[in-house]
Amino acid sequence: MTASWMHRAIRVVALVGALSATVAHATLPIEEWHLPNGARVLFVENRALPMVDVSVDFPAGYGREPAGRSGVASMTLSMLRLGAGGLAESDIAARLADTGGQMSTRFDADRGGYQLRTLSSLPERDVTVDLLARVIERPAFPADVLDREKSRLLAGIREADTKPESIAERAFAKALYGNHPYGRRSSGELDTVATLGVDDLRRFYATHYRSDYAVVAIIGDLSRAEADAMAHQLTDDLPRAEAPLPPLPPVPPLAVAQERHVAHPASQSHILVGQPGMQRRDPDYFALFVGNYMLGGGGFSSRLVDEVRQKRGLAYSSYSYFVTYERQGPFQMSLQTKKNQAGEALAVVRETLRRYVEEGPSQQELDAAKQNLIGGFPLRIDSNRKIHDYLGIIGFYDLPLDYLDRFVDNVQAVTLEQVREAFHRRIQLDRMVTVVVGPEPEPLTQ
Repeated sequence: MTASWMHRAIRVVALVGALSATVAHATLPIEEWHLPNGARVLFVENRALPMVDVSVDFPAGYGREPAGRSGVASMTLSMLRLGAGGLAESDIAARLADTGGQMSTRFDADRGGYQLRTLSSLPERDVTVDLLARVIERPAFPADVLDREKSRLLAGIREADTKPESIAERAFAKALYGNHPYGRRSSGELDTVATLGVDDLRRFYATHYRSDYAVVAIIGDLSRAEADAMAHQLTDDLPRAEAPLPPLPPVPPLAVAQERHVAHPASQSHILVGQPGMQRRDPDYFALFVGNYMLGGGGFSSRLVDEVRQKRGLAYSSYSYFVTYERQGPFQMSLQTKKNQAGEALAVVRETLRRYVEEGPSQQELDAAKQNLIGGFPLRIDSNRKIHDYLGIIGFYDLPLDYLDRFVDNVQAVTLEQVREAFHRRIQLDRMVTVVVGPEPEPLTQ
């Protein structure tokens, strides 16, 4: 480490404390533009720290994988940095270490991409942004590295298949989505990963990593002109798409309730209950978001914790959440409990949900939820990294640029009637999926 780099690192450490003490403002000067190559750029200038956060996302999640090629999206993304632009993976790792840069992937059902955190000083920034450009635009996909990564991933999948939490999540996703792409395992399956070759990765990369599919999000200590130049550097060498990607298929509604028990010699039973929930741009988003906080998303303030833990001591924690994607992500309620309490705990979860859907929350619950969500909002945007995550979401899902400006107002505007109507309309009590993984079962039905 050079003396100059050490000096800059000390400045960063000193300034982190100052940033954390700064009150975050909801109103953010988000700038947005499109490059001639079609890439969309979102930028926030923030001079509080001598750092820059940048990401490039593509519609390259596991929901975009061809049939029979499960795992190709994840493997393509991870292989991008394992040899690119004339550099071996060891060269890329060494240059990142020398400059203090941090490079990581972002991956889910819809998105695949890279994010980079770097010092804003030109010697370090030039090196790290050049590395990210090589990774995104000129991956090598070396065959020997692919063989190694496949072996590592297959071992990880085999290990996951022995763990009750992984088994439960896998069974739950398959029951919710069936053959829909969202039902796939993000890492891929043993039989499909084993057959992946370099040509599979190159085809997936060529189809999904295109300049006009790219969403570039940048925040930090640089000007708009510098951000524009950075976005060009990261996307100009990508070809444009010949046609838009086809839309993801709609998520089919559940026809009937499904219940599945998977025997496992675990000390506790893992219980998951839910169904397909809502989309990222869902008109009921804030009603369901606030409503879920009261149901199971608010920790000790939620009904599930009150009924399952506080009143009955059936589990240390229980919770619910909505995952939002381009199509309907899962609505899920989860808990772990002693094997001899699984039947009782499941009955309590079902009854708590039934009463909530049929009766809705109280005004007191709603007022407390709004107070907590609004009071906690500054913590959602109290660092460059958190704001940067929102920039990526806003850009990829084409949310309004004033999404963060209006967040508090949208929460405050939610009414009891909106929560009741949204949950009554969207949660089908007679078509829920239930998965229990653990010791030999008690009856699942009440």
